[in-house]
Amino acid sequence: MYDCIIIGGGPAGLSAALVLGRSMREVLLFDHGKPRHAPARHSHGFITRDGVTPAEFRRLAHKDLSAYPTIQKKEEEIVDVRHHHHGGFEVLSSTGTRETARTLLLSSGMQEKLPQIRGLDSFYGQSLFSCPYCDGYEVRGKKLVLITESKNAFATAQIIQHWSRALVLCTNGHSIVTPDQYRMLQVRGIEVIDQPIHQLLGKDGQLSGISFTSGDKLTCEAGFVTPQLSHSGNLSYKLRCQMNDKGAIQTDGYGRTSIRGIYAAGDNSVISPTQLVIAAGEGSRAAIGINMDLIRADF
Repeated sequence: MYDCIIIGGGPAGLSAALVLGRSMREVLLFDHGKPRHAPARHSHGFITRDGVTPAEFRRLAHKDLSAYPTIQKKEEEIVDVRHHHHGGFEVLSSTGTRETARTLLLSSGMQEKLPQIRGLDSFYGQSLFSCPYCDGYEVRGKKLVLITESKNAFATAQIIQHWSRALVLCTNGHSIVTPDQYRMLQVRGIEVIDQPIHQLLGKDGQLSGISFTSGDKLTCEAGFVTPQLSHSGNLSYKLRCQMNDKGAIQTDGYGRTSIRGIYAAGDNSVISPTQLVIAAGEGSRAAIGINMDLIRADF
């Protein structure tokens, strides 16, 4: 029986594995190898690794983990989790592998659902992004578009305009901006287009414009889009972990969930902001909580 099984090999899970390995804990990390940020060309905001590609970040992380003999890794997806009759937890992978551990760390992150707009996938991660803190600097001062169907459209536009005054908000036919918000955006020079989008224009991943179902066109150089986020898989719901009002797994200061022995870290317990460095920090903090609890249980 492992000390901890980590479900999810993103920055939170990798960071947690490192801290637990350095705490001489027997760790098994499950990673299905399909990270949410795979479309991104570069990851920003992580000190000493600013601009690193997602693939290079994972390679360096796995190289670090390989120095610790108590850390094992499996490239498999966990499809079921249950309490083990001898205590702890048993997990079942997509290949039929069963493993047990005294504790579980849920760090499988979130999955994105992008607006159903023709051509969007061709630009996402190259000139159309989801996080201004991750990619705003690279498109600063350019003519930007914000594509969103979210009720947080106004707040998101406020943030993005910090990087460029040339911003157009497109709601894809959704009435999500109130009259008061509309007037405030106008005062700030932010145009609001409520027309449904026909398709995105450009080539080789470079966004150059938007065509609307009305026949109108908008010229732009880059932009941001708001995806809908949901938990990757349904393990947190199956285990009946308590959620907070933002839809994240409720945790305390050390990653403990409402279920004893189950911890959570990363995007699935933070939701927003979703940055590499924040997820890694959450993983480290949860690992410290796990080790502290195991020490106390054995003392």
